[in-house]
Amino acid sequence: MTQRISLIDALRGFSLLGILIANLLVFQYGGVGQEYIADLSWIDSISYYFTKIFVETSFMPIFSFIFGYSLIKLFESIKKRQHKTRWPIIRRAIGLIILGLLHSTFIWEGDILLFYGMLLFILLFFLYRKPKTLFIWSGILFVLTIGLSMGENVELYDPEKAAVYVKEEFAVFSSGTYGEVVDFRSNSMPPIAGDELTVAIISFAIIFILPIMFLPMFLLGMGFAKLNLFSAPESEQKIYRRMSYFIIVGLVLKAISQTNFSYADFLSVIGGPVLSIGYIGAFALLYDTRLGRKYSKAFANVGKLSLTNYLMQSVIFTFIFYGYGFGLFGSVGPTIAIIMAIVVYGLQVWGSSYYLRHFKRGPVETILRIWT
Repeated sequence: MTQRISLIDALRGFSLLGILIANLLVFQYGGVGQEYIADLSWIDSISYYFTKIFVETSFMPIFSFIFGYSLIKLFESIKKRQHKTRWPIIRRAIGLIILGLLHSTFIWEGDILLFYGMLLFILLFFLYRKPKTLFIWSGILFVLTIGLSMGENVELYDPEKAAVYVKEEFAVFSSGTYGEVVDFRSNSMPPIAGDELTVAIISFAIIFILPIMFLPMFLLGMGFAKLNLFSAPESEQKIYRRMSYFIIVGLVLKAISQTNFSYADFLSVIGGPVLSIGYIGAFALLYDTRLGRKYSKAFANVGKLSLTNYLMQSVIFTFIFYGYGFGLFGSVGPTIAIIMAIVVYGLQVWGSSYYLRHFKRGPVETILRIWT
């Protein structure tokens, strides 16, 4: 069995905090409604732009990087036991797809497990590749992502249809029953601009482009794992320091993307993963400090139960915001939401630490492991 790397567990747990903060815009405003937030107070405006610049689109790539890294470690573990390497990973992909379908249907539409499970079938073709090959493909796909997203901003939603949709979304999510929420989530169509043919073309393009946008970070993580980086933080400080410089570039790009600049969406697509690389390097640098050693175990414990904690975040916050729970949809604001995220994450730190004193793996992790 390949030994767990504590820095990777801690980084995974850290990414879950950022993902939660970013997801709270969707939890409390809806997938479409978050694009039409208005009349925020000055403090909520600060929190909103903090989320957009420092958090959104920059923590999911960290999780993708860790996913790719962990995939190689799982692959190496299976090889050591001299088992067929592909079938356990295929079963894992199927397990993630099933979990994702259940999660997106019955709990929350912002699921990532289904998408990650599907991407695993693509990543199978890269399992036996050398680190250099993985880095080259990561670079090629990132350049392709830049090329596909290059151009002026495009209005994805029809404004009139979006206004109607957001109103219906608010009515259902804020006061609807569980059945009504599930029905709306399953049967309502987002108000994409254009006729039916245009909507079909855009939907197909999104399905095609999304894997290209996410794969670079997966492959980068796989390459790092092949080189066994992050296993000896004390001797890898130079690498981490170089990575951390990307924070400046990423923040500048994302800050400009929040202006009225004509190519704002293009800059956001680039800035998100660039900033995530900087965060990975900075986190790794801090990990080997006195302060890092003091708090890293808290992040690592959450990271070890990442699947369970991710699903629990959805259960908790849909109950807080949706009508079948406290019904706070659209009424809290970004500032209070961030505070709520920190409180819930703190409870997950405590709960994960307590749980791991009695059990080796989380409940959902155990089910997926048995299936795999």
